[in-house]
Amino acid sequence: MKLAILGGPGAGKGTQAKILCGYLEIPCVDMGQILRRAIASGTELGRQAEPYVEKGELVPDEILIQFVRDRLLEPDVSNGWLLDGYPRTAFQAEELDFLLEDLGQKLRWAIYLNVSDDVLMTRSLKRSRADDTPQIIRRRIEVFHQRTVPILEYYEPRGHLLDINGDHPPEQVSQDILDVLVRQ
Repeated sequence: MKLAILGGPGAGKGTQAKILCGYLEIPCVDMGQILRRAIASGTELGRQAEPYVEKGELVPDEILIQFVRDRLLEPDVSNGWLLDGYPRTAFQAEELDFLLEDLGQKLRWAIYLNVSDDVLMTRSLKRSRADDTPQIIRRRIEVFHQRTVPILEYYEPRGHLLDINGDHPPEQVSQDILDVLVRQ
């Protein structure tokens, strides 16, 4: 199964990705982790992405799609995957569709964790990562609303959007997602 998980910063994407990947026995393609690793190791793509990550801005599309392409060509994702942190814009969703078509694959569901801004802020502050300051989190939420929310309009008419109330406890959110996935 090929999935993407969407939501604002602190929506629970990582938590749900881990649960779903364990249940479905597919790898999680965590773009945040991939970016942090590339930046820490000083790869060319990592150096290109670093200034954007430091400011809480979205990394340019041409850089991200290369990260995704490289990862989806690895052998462990041949039977399915879950993208966490990509796509984040309607343009990226369209680019992902083009990439997947090129690779002979197709996205089944874009799972949207629909979470209120107050909950996003509270959860993000609890993570205590170095790049999770109130100012950066507020900026990420703002960027999320400006650029990411329109992605829902891309996936919904294609029948690929699964809108889940992410304000619930993690176990309930997982169950809600799995209830739909198992029925398919």
